[in-house]
Amino acid sequence: MALSLFIEKLKLSLNNNTFVKLSLGNYKGKEPNLKNIYAKLVIIKREHKISFTYRYKTNDITKNMQLIDAINFIESQIAIDCFNIGTLFTTTENTIIQSNKKGIWSIKRENPTATKVSSLTHDHQKLRKVGDTSKKYLQELRLTDENGKVFKNAQDKWKQINHYIELLSTELKNLPQRDELKVVDMGAGKGYLTFALHDYLTEELGYNTRTTGIEYREDLVTLCNQIASNANFQKFEFKQGTIEDYSPQEDIDVLIALHACDTATDDAIFKGLQHHAELIIVAPCCHKQVRKQLEAHKPKNDLDFVTKYGIFLERHAEMLTDSIRALVLEYYGYQTKVIQFISDAHTPKNVMIIGVKKERNLKKQDEISSKLKEIYSYFGIDYHYLVKICGINS
Repeated sequence: MALSLFIEKLKLSLNNNTFVKLSLGNYKGKEPNLKNIYAKLVIIKREHKISFTYRYKTNDITKNMQLIDAINFIESQIAIDCFNIGTLFTTTENTIIQSNKKGIWSIKRENPTATKVSSLTHDHQKLRKVGDTSKKYLQELRLTDENGKVFKNAQDKWKQINHYIELLSTELKNLPQRDELKVVDMGAGKGYLTFALHDYLTEELGYNTRTTGIEYREDLVTLCNQIASNANFQKFEFKQGTIEDYSPQEDIDVLIALHACDTATDDAIFKGLQHHAELIIVAPCCHKQVRKQLEAHKPKNDLDFVTKYGIFLERHAEMLTDSIRALVLEYYGYQTKVIQFISDAHTPKNVMIIGVKKERNLKKQDEISSKLKEIYSYFGIDYHYLVKICGINS
């Protein structure tokens, strides 16, 4: 009787939009280290679902279910005595179902602790942008086990992936509508971020996404294509080759290059510009091209007291190289920002440049051309590779 009433109140709250959240606690089941489960309503691909967060001793796992499946799941978890207490939070009241030591269930009502329904945007789950941890591709990449638990030695990579999606979520949600969204990840490596991005765009944001990973190492290309096949990823393919040699037959919507070494980052940006990418994302690595010129010329300027030290010269070369890259994107009409990609605890190269395509401005192009000439003169630079291949008059 108590369980039936509790489930009826759950259904009613979902039907009349008063549902806030639900918790299951005092776990007595056989799942190791599971403490409790929290549930909330979310919208995924314009469809209402219940998102469950399984709280374990050392990690959380998120699973999303259709409403009817979620209701049946909640009922079964209480009915078979896995959880001895359940609390339904609505805007009108809190309803608590609880089992005593004799296994007898009782139900009680309390005044509501929430007065309004929470945001239904699924994307607000902190560090859970990847979504369902039980997905096949995460297992194939050796990030999670068959139960969806993140391996201990994969925790840093898991955080990095989710932080990556978190940083880009606003730009990704604001992409123009396309019959097919074309994404190219250049220098994709083993594809951790490539898979996660394709999954997020397709499953969470509902884009009809076609993703291509470009990777020079043939063994990684073979591996990633096999993982995609095993995980039943559609419109997802890795191709063997270099960034410089890659020649897409059509425009690109999203161009990504994370930790491409030295001028390979410039080649990637250039491909994005050539193929009218709506969004260009790079996390540069190894800034040798400009640094060699700084070391050779040793320019005398207001910063020479800093750059006489090797470590400061290296950091100076990185900032100078990436600042010019940002200027080039602005030259072509991109709204550009430079942010921290991930903390130094995960990777020492942590600058990300994001360019969102807007309108070109001839006056601004002239200003940037003049600024580049000033930069070259001040720092004693003969050329910047990206400026050179773009043919910008500097």
